[in-house]
Amino acid sequence: MEQQVASGPAAFAPLLMMLLVLAVFYFILIRPQRKKEKKLREMIANLRVGDEVASIGGIRGKIVRVKDDVFVLESGVGTTKSFISLERSAISRLIKEGSSKEKELEPLPDEPQEMDAADTTEEK
Repeated sequence: MEQQVASGPAAFAPLLMMLLVLAVFYFILIRPQRKKEKKLREMIANLRVGDEVASIGGIRGKIVRVKDDVFVLESGVGTTKSFISLERSAISRLIKEGSSKEKELEPLPDEPQEMDAADTTEEK
């Protein structure tokens, strides 16, 4: 018995179906994910002191300092406030933009400042 090889338009049907499936995957899954990632990168790049954000772990707080790729968040209320350092990549969403009237804090120094000898002397 001889096998007949399809010729003409029928030979391209499986290839055409495969391309159609790939196109559907691209437009339904890949493209929207890339748009979402791009939007998140832009949001993280535009974060400023005073913005309220949420981390990927669910920690919510207000940005009080920015240094390179680290944000210092103030979290808590009243006397139970705490400060947490987070990487830029740990921020998942912007809750509320800070007002432009808020005072910008100076960036964190690279190394801790040492106390002067005059500050450490005690009054006798």
